Amino acid sequence: MIGKSQTATHKLYEIDSECYAFDARVIACEPVDEGRYAIELDRTAFFPEGGGQYADPGTISGAVVYDVQIVDDRIVHITDAAFAVGSTVQGILDAEERFARMQNHSGEHILCGIAHAKWGAENVGFHLGDREMTMDLDIPLTEEQLCELELAANRAVFANTEIHADYPGANTLASLPYRSKLDLAENVRIVTIEGVDACACCAPHVKRTGEIGLIKIVSAIHHKGGMRLWVLCGGWALADYTKKHEDILTITRRQSVKPWQAVEAMDKLTDDLLMIRAALSAAKRELCAVKLAAATPDEQGNLLFFEGDMDANIQRGMADGGADRVPDGICAVFSSTESGYRYVCVSRSKPLRALGKDMNAQLSGRGGGSDAMIQGTLGATKEQIEAFFA
Repeated sequence: MIGKSQTATHKLYEIDSECYAFDARVIACEPVDEGRYAIELDRTAFFPEGGGQYADPGTISGAVVYDVQIVDDRIVHITDAAFAVGSTVQGILDAEERFARMQNHSGEHILCGIAHAKWGAENVGFHLGDREMTMDLDIPLTEEQLCELELAANRAVFANTEIHADYPGANTLASLPYRSKLDLAENVRIVTIEGVDACACCAPHVKRTGEIGLIKIVSAIHHKGGMRLWVLCGGWALADYTKKHEDILTITRRQSVKPWQAVEAMDKLTDDLLMIRAALSAAKRELCAVKLAAATPDEQGNLLFFEGDMDANIQRGMADGGADRVPDGICAVFSSTESGYRYVCVSRSKPLRALGKDMNAQLSGRGGGSDAMIQGTLGATKEQIEAFFA
């Protein structure tokens, strides 16, 4: 769809990207599903889905436009109302959404153009969704390069350079350096940002780079030998910054520090939490030792302990320590879960593997281990477990 398709519909979005309302004549109307109709117009400002970008939302004479697609060289608008062929209708785009998408798509061109010029990176993937944009480069970039890329992109925004699109003739196109994922020869629409980028593209863009406002790379990961970037531009970037700023203010107010002290406060909070966890773990181990010392084996010579939710390492340590108390029996420690218990059983003399299979079968359990130790989960009550060991 990067090239010019021979549709019967005049593409207003190619002539004026900021055309948000228009009148048109209905040239076809067909039912496509229950309560849905495919409307074809003689002219439209609705951008049809393509090139990694969703179709524009909006209305046609009050009817909701759910989707816009190019089907067999026809631009069809999927709506919830039918219109008589030959009638005149008014299309109204969601101007805020269209402009936000143009900000982001134009920002993506700037980033890819700079990455290509600086490091030879090729754009091998692009998706512009709802409040999210991703772009894939075919080479990995370091954190320093990503910072350099973002800074250069925003400088291109501040320069307020003109963005224009046209269909160069075949001779001009053959000698024109431009980015494209496809091997194109004619009727190719080129979006040009002077001194920054030239790229084959079918989508509408802002008219000057200054309209983008801000370009922010919010996340990046290594992907298929290259790099996947999550990028927000313009209004989406502002909304993201506003939310993060509110979060920082909330955190710093709760910690009674200034916003620029947030990282220091969180580091201190993390250190304090680690100290508390270490102290709590030591206290739990001491409590387990006290319980083991005070415990009396049952008639079968076993020690059974039923505890609340406990650390798995402490649970195993308690079962191992208890096994020394009952060398001819079993020490079993059960830690409560939402659906039953997590168990660890240790014995110095009795083979536990067969016992574990029976216990799992009778008490809705899962788990296993060796003859010396078994562990797993049970979907049973305390009374059912005690009855099994009795």
